[in-house]
Amino acid sequence: MEWMIQRVHLRRPMLNQFQLLFNISRSNLIARRYFVVNGFDGALTMLGLLMGFYVNNGDVSLHMVITACMGAAIALSVSGISSAYLSESAEKKQELQELESAMLADLQDSAYGQAARFMPFIIAVVNGLAPLIFALIIMSPLALAQWQPELITYPIETSVVVAFILIFFLGVFTGNISNSFWLWAGVRSLLIALITSIIIYLVSLI
Repeated sequence: MEWMIQRVHLRRPMLNQFQLLFNISRSNLIARRYFVVNGFDGALTMLGLLMGFYVNNGDVSLHMVITACMGAAIALSVSGISSAYLSESAEKKQELQELESAMLADLQDSAYGQAARFMPFIIAVVNGLAPLIFALIIMSPLALAQWQPELITYPIETSVVVAFILIFFLGVFTGNISNSFWLWAGVRSLLIALITSIIIYLVSLI
């Protein structure tokens, strides 16, 4: 237990200090989970928007598609940052208070205390950046087509393909985490995206 409450010295190299706080709070596991979950949400949201625009391809401009997708990506990012920070800061504060109560000691200046205050920011940033990064990757064909129309003939369709590829690799990543067969994990995520796309396509035709 002593390593959890050791003081964090200012002379400690920044990288080592950061690793210490990460290890104490086990925030690497939390951040990884948030990255996968919100990354999947971001990719699936972009896929849903693109499928909706695909059905009405003749009625919308490429600029409108990009604006709508960017608006959704920013909203997901802001929501991810704020919700993760509020929830994780509350959880870490409660954990710190329970540990202080059990040890009958003030741990505010300890490594665990600093981790409880600092790690929610890191987790929130990861949670917010994940959907934004995946959305920007999926939107890249749209941006290229807007910049140089001759480069990509079918920008929406290309972005849909990129979304499917990213979702597949997210599934592969989760499979590696759980020591599952990577191909089945990727195909399973791909099936979820495909079913979602079919539902959106059918609803858009109504």
